[in-house]
Amino acid sequence: MKKRFIILIDFSEYSSNLIKYACDWSKQANAELLLVHQSIVLAPALTDNESRHQIAEHTNEEALQKLKVLAKELIPPSIKVTFNVSESNLQLTLPKLLEEPYDNLIFTGIKGTGLLKKLLLGSVALQVIDDTKNCIVAMPKEIDTFSHEKIYVAVTEKHPLNILELNKFLNFIDNKDTTITFFYLAKPNERTKGIERHLKELKEMFSDKYNTSFAIYEGNNPFNDIKKVIKNKIDEMLIVQKGSRLFTDQLFRRFLINELVYEGQTPLIVLP
Repeated sequence: MKKRFIILIDFSEYSSNLIKYACDWSKQANAELLLVHQSIVLAPALTDNESRHQIAEHTNEEALQKLKVLAKELIPPSIKVTFNVSESNLQLTLPKLLEEPYDNLIFTGIKGTGLLKKLLLGSVALQVIDDTKNCIVAMPKEIDTFSHEKIYVAVTEKHPLNILELNKFLNFIDNKDTTITFFYLAKPNERTKGIERHLKELKEMFSDKYNTSFAIYEGNNPFNDIKKVIKNKIDEMLIVQKGSRLFTDQLFRRFLINELVYEGQTPLIVLP
């Protein structure tokens, strides 16, 4: 099946680097690009339906032209790119796009520290992650070049990894010179023999295609341990399972998004 990158564009300061990153990746993955924008239609409260429809059409056409200008500036002619502009909510648009015959990755930007409270309460990025049954690539704004030398996969016991979706994601990655580390964040004095067996199984499962390893970070502050390993360099990616403690617990979410992803400039991959 053909590969496609669905890139959510809001014309913010994040948009150009998001396109550059996805474009760079698409050259290796042989993926098409689809730029998606949700228009905000500003119409007086008492506007009749016909007038509101005309305003929406005009707003969408303006946004489409802006997308095309961005694409012409940032995407080489050799890469196929299409556009989707609508005033419809992304919660309605994305499921329809995902029904089309593609293997998709959805790209969205993650806002930074100053917007952390808003982000935790439901930014566009987290709304898309929570509502969409597809792998999401959530990007901090500074990165514009794709690399995949080191992939860290967070593992939990209550919410096992979606192996099918992990494999689908890895199909977008060239396995040459790629190392995958499966890791677990343990609580103080937690028994870890069971999870250690599971980590070893995952290590073996993917060892035929990748250099694999596993790690358990334990003690009073496992966050410090993991930050020593995930050094926040451009060649790293962090994969988490939606529904896991790492993504539902606000403390962990703050750590992942603020400490690792935003401040550390590490792409965050969320499996459905």
